[in-house]
Amino acid sequence: MHVQDWLETVPAVSIYALVGLVIGLESLGIPLPGEIILVSAALLSSQHEGINPVVLGACASLGAIVGDSIGYAIGRKGGRPLLAWLGAKFPRHFSEGHVATAERSFQKWGMWAVFFGRFIALLRIFAGPLAGVLRMPYWKFLIANVLGGIVWAGGTTAVIYYVGVVAESWLKRFSWLGLVAAVLVGLASMLIVKRKAKRASVERAEAGAEPVAAPTGD
Repeated sequence: MHVQDWLETVPAVSIYALVGLVIGLESLGIPLPGEIILVSAALLSSQHEGINPVVLGACASLGAIVGDSIGYAIGRKGGRPLLAWLGAKFPRHFSEGHVATAERSFQKWGMWAVFFGRFIALLRIFAGPLAGVLRMPYWKFLIANVLGGIVWAGGTTAVIYYVGVVAESWLKRFSWLGLVAAVLVGLASMLIVKRKAKRASVERAEAGAEPVAAPTGD
């Protein structure tokens, strides 16, 4: 059963709660398909009057903001050992290369790495915990977190909803294409981050393997 087919069997309140919970857990640092769930629910709201897109977008935004805040608190308390533990448990998502890439983004963009990270699949998982580990001032984190959560979750809901309204008859036959598009966007962003992570790993390995000059005799 497709995600959207399954969502059609669930009451509206449960869909709001499901979207908020999945996005919250993803933002907290648990690898979950938050974007796919949000896109599916937004498409569903465009075809069923019982699901209010405004409430859906609000629940998604709230889940994103609260999840990131909890992730920040966990990262601030756990520090580097937390990243090492996550790397052992989820090597595909929290490898040294991925962490290094995320750290470079934070060093370059500061608080706005939290904002822009909301739009990149893997960085959505990193943003909260890593901001805490790096001891970013909470007020800076909160501003970027709130803005990013609202723009990403609310904006995605609005765009997908209006696309669904405009193309309702087409989507009834080919609604799965919306999910395919969401998956492709997610995969593309993930591949970009993976490539940067691989490059970071190579650079770290090369830096560690630099030959030490032998001492010269008198």
